[in-house]
Amino acid sequence: MDFIEQKRHTELANPSSFYRLVYSEIEEVGWERLVRFGGDLEFLSFRITDKKGRVHIMEIQLDKTYPQKPPSVSAEVPYIFDVKWSVKSRLKDLVQQFREHLEKLQEFWSTLEDIDHSLCVTNKKKLSRATTCRQIDIGNDCSIMLSINARDPRSLPECRFMGAGPVVNPVRKLWLRNNKRWMKDKTLPENLAFILETGLPRPSHVLENDQQVECGICYAQYLPIDEELGSRSGAGTDHTCDNSSCGRAFHTVCLVDWLRSITTTRQSFDVLFGNCPYCSEPVAVKLNDKKKHV
Repeated sequence: MDFIEQKRHTELANPSSFYRLVYSEIEEVGWERLVRFGGDLEFLSFRITDKKGRVHIMEIQLDKTYPQKPPSVSAEVPYIFDVKWSVKSRLKDLVQQFREHLEKLQEFWSTLEDIDHSLCVTNKKKLSRATTCRQIDIGNDCSIMLSINARDPRSLPECRFMGAGPVVNPVRKLWLRNNKRWMKDKTLPENLAFILETGLPRPSHVLENDQQVECGICYAQYLPIDEELGSRSGAGTDHTCDNSSCGRAFHTVCLVDWLRSITTTRQSFDVLFGNCPYCSEPVAVKLNDKKKHV
């Protein structure tokens, strides 16, 4: 067999070898996860579900020299991971790297979902899981554009104010004065209300479904900004009466102070025992506990 004929046989054999390889590796990942593929098998997309049940589409582009040349990956994520690849790597290894990347983004997506659920976000239909910005209506024809750090979503976001100067300027001053008090152990909506010193407009579905959001003792949704309150400074209500016919919400600090003012209140170790200010049903409040129902 001369050289030209040998080369022709090699070229004909390569595609079939490529197809067999890719088919076997799809089998390892799972055909049920395959969403679509190109006729030449150089393009594949898989459906991957993360630990929180979010469904993601992972798109893979293969070179004709695969696996010598690493595949490229794209997906609706704020940033893509660096592919770790060797000639011995397989598609299942790439999928595992993608899963690990998704786990790193869980807190970022949870933060955005909290914003979308709790605040009045504009242009929701145009958002995707790759979007790091949120435009939030804060009332009086004023809005803020927040840019969330996908690698550190609980950190202070970049903020841009939009609206008429007389309305925006006082809000901007509050942000500049208070943003150093941003607390990573609070949710983003709580931090915004804390820094802007006001309750923010909430979506209609939240207002309809929420029970009491104002404290039944101080009648405010959030505690004042006060360094003496420590981590609870600017916090929302965190205790709710167990009596379903009452369901009043309270700040722990307010409820503890109120119970201590009542002579019938008893204390055992770090727990106060008394009665709800509204329905008189028994309540028990654990002192120095940030989140405990009464």
